[in-house]
Amino acid sequence: MKARILLVGLQVLLVLAIAGPARAVVPDADAAAIRQVMDQQQAAWNRGDIDGFMHGYKDAPDTTFVSSSVRKGYRVILAGYHQHYATKDQMGQLTFSQFEVRLLTGSKGEVDYAVVTGRFHLDRQAHGETTQNDGVFSLLWQKTPEGWKIILDHTS
Repeated sequence: MKARILLVGLQVLLVLAIAGPARAVVPDADAAAIRQVMDQQQAAWNRGDIDGFMHGYKDAPDTTFVSSSVRKGYRVILAGYHQHYATKDQMGQLTFSQFEVRLLTGSKGEVDYAVVTGRFHLDRQAHGETTQNDGVFSLLWQKTPEGWKIILDHTS
């Protein structure tokens, strides 16, 4: 009987060793955190707050936005948004739809990056330099000490 209990105990320890340490953040929480940032971005956009919208992007010189051109750097991307959407009427009302979050694990099994794809729609009457009201996007997100941040935005 004691040998059987010992064998079961060893099997449990083996399973725990193979499974690795418990994760503090489960993948569902990471996906929910990204969706929350996108909800905050949508709300900021709809208030006409480009600076608030940009809080979802990593403030770094290598943050990249790809559309009809490639813009590199947080400040450059921010200036581009201000230029292309100069007024609240030109910004209109933004909605995201059909977005999917795919979490990416590294070699240690930790989730540090995510890819988000989806559609956007702008309901607006005025147009500035940008006339496109609908399109698709793919975003590469990085988990940072400040939370989930976009490091690459490809919108078309």
